[in-house]
Amino acid sequence: MPSTWCQNYYHAVFSTKNRAGLITPEIESRLHPFLAGIVNDLGCQPVAINGMTDHVHLLVQYRSDLSHSEMLRHVKGRSSKWLNETFSSIRPFHWQEGYGGFTVSRSLVPKVKAYIEGQKEHHKEMDFDTEFKKLLELHGLSV
Repeated sequence: MPSTWCQNYYHAVFSTKNRAGLITPEIESRLHPFLAGIVNDLGCQPVAINGMTDHVHLLVQYRSDLSHSEMLRHVKGRSSKWLNETFSSIRPFHWQEGYGGFTVSRSLVPKVKAYIEGQKEHHKEMDFDTEFKKLLELHGLSV
C-alpha cells in the first residue's frame, strides 16, 4: 500500500523570553490568527490556539513527514520575526528557547482543545510555572 494513513496531534506550549508579559489583548487578537496561518502554511491544521500574556498553547494536527521540532522552529521563528516587524513597542521580541510538546491521541483532542480554549479562566487560579510542571507530570516527564 503506497499511501500513508495517520492522525498526528501535538500540543505545544512555549513562552516569551524570560516569561515577559508582552502579549497584550491587541497583540493576541492578531498573533493567534498569524500562528494559525503558519500552521496552515506548513500543511497542518490548527485545532486550538490560546494563551496568556507570557505563553501560548497550540493544538495542531500535523503531517506525518513533519517533525515536531521543525514545525515549532517555523512557528516560533516566523512569528517572532512578524511580532518584531509589526509591534515596535515590544522590540526586541523573542520566544523563550525550547518548548513543551505532548502527543495527543484522537480520543483526547476534545479535552485538550477545551483545556486550551479555557486558558484565561484556568490561569485565574494557576500560574504558568505550576501549569507547566503539572503538564510535565501528567505526561510522565520530570523537571
